[in-house]
Amino acid sequence: MNMSMATGTYWDEALGIDLAAWRGGDIVSRSPINGEVLGSLRADAPHEVAAKIGQAQQAFLAWRQVPAPRRGELLRLFAEELRRHKPMLGQLVTLESGKILQEGLGEVQEMIDICDFAVGLSRQLYGLTIASERPGHRMMETWHPLGVVGVISAFNFPVAVWSWNAALALVCGNSVVWKPSEKTPLSAIAVQALLSKAMARFGDDAPAGLSQLLIGDAAIGSALVDDARVPLISATGSTVMGRKVAAQCAQRLARTLLELGGNNAMIVAPSADLDMAVRAIVFAAVGTAGQRCTSLRRLFVHEDGYDQLLPRLKKIYAGLSVGHPLDRHTLVGPLIDAAAFDAMQHAMHAAWEEGGVVSGGERVDVADCGNGFYVRPALVEMPTQTAVMQQETFAPILYIVRYRSLEEAIALNNAVPQGLSSSIFTRDLREAEQFLSATGSDCGIANVNIGPSGAEIGGAFGGEKETGGGRESGSDAWKAYMRRATNTVNYSNALPLAQGIRFEV
Repeated sequence: MNMSMATGTYWDEALGIDLAAWRGGDIVSRSPINGEVLGSLRADAPHEVAAKIGQAQQAFLAWRQVPAPRRGELLRLFAEELRRHKPMLGQLVTLESGKILQEGLGEVQEMIDICDFAVGLSRQLYGLTIASERPGHRMMETWHPLGVVGVISAFNFPVAVWSWNAALALVCGNSVVWKPSEKTPLSAIAVQALLSKAMARFGDDAPAGLSQLLIGDAAIGSALVDDARVPLISATGSTVMGRKVAAQCAQRLARTLLELGGNNAMIVAPSADLDMAVRAIVFAAVGTAGQRCTSLRRLFVHEDGYDQLLPRLKKIYAGLSVGHPLDRHTLVGPLIDAAAFDAMQHAMHAAWEEGGVVSGGERVDVADCGNGFYVRPALVEMPTQTAVMQQETFAPILYIVRYRSLEEAIALNNAVPQGLSSSIFTRDLREAEQFLSATGSDCGIANVNIGPSGAEIGGAFGGEKETGGGRESGSDAWKAYMRRATNTVNYSNALPLAQGIRFEV
């Protein structure tokens, strides 16, 4: 595919996007494929950030009065636009983030899935009826829209993470203000344009300003986080960023949904189906060049199967297709930039100093992609879980450690501050149930015979233990985007008074 497809008539004809309002020199989007400039954009000024949040606030006041099933219709129309433009939007995600095309298309499919989920949710925003201790009274809970929802997304999922938040926020009656990564602004502009198309089809019930887009660096995100008109900030990124967001929100007692590092682990037990485990390990460890929040980074293998598993992994890793992400034969695309490459090299050197044996990790030359940072995924045999394994490196590095007992493996799984996803491969029912129990994995996601990478939108996604965690997507995650009210109705003739107290009315 020609890189020029990302500019000019590609925008106008394929996605119907007009970049005229965004052109400038503040933010430069470069493709990690070969370093080519995809677009130069103007960042929002501080007064524009404030104005857009104000417009979102006004839109919320009108949108909250639209019946929830009607709000769901907007998400249905948006899903139609996504289906229609899935091939082009998926290609743009690949061009701007570097993930292989099937992953770019898969990310758009996640957007479609959460929209479909939100359509059904629009008729299921249920509250409870609660038994009252007072005679002649009924008590219940109701759920109301919260307000403006601020979303900060990262480069590794430039469109799907926003959709998890926005689909639920919109169907719950909120407006949305989105600050995407400065590394992937074009994908965000494309999504905003498609949502605008859906809103135009939806009609006047969708107020102007319902979904706002902020383009800029971390200072723009900080301004969003500090604004008192935004009661909820949902942020995805590094734990360093998450701590800053949490501290800023705490100053004004705002809510946060923080989806941060994973440093995810897998346990391969003695009874594991090794064929199944190998496929899951490779998919989870090298997909998106190891730059997923759910990427597999730590592998604990029982000593009885270690010498069988390791040679198989080394053989597969040596033959992995590393190359241009739009080539259908490619399995591993580029790292996002030079900083990611440097971080990977630093981590491998640290592992070597801590007694690790490193296989792979070298830079790979890809034709016509000389400015891209392509690497062969690395396997690192470690004597034990050392300091370098406590820190997450967003790169395709898989640390492998032997273990003897399940209790030891679970302790290793839990012995890091991050806690997004985890998995075990076993055919022993007792081992599986122990891993899922209160004494098992302490991660937000715990899987049996499936890797830690990837999640269905029907389940609540998240559970970062280092910073308090956040839950997005399915299950009852919608409650984070609403406020709860407890209501009591007195349908009796008497006003209950404290015992022994009487007064004349």
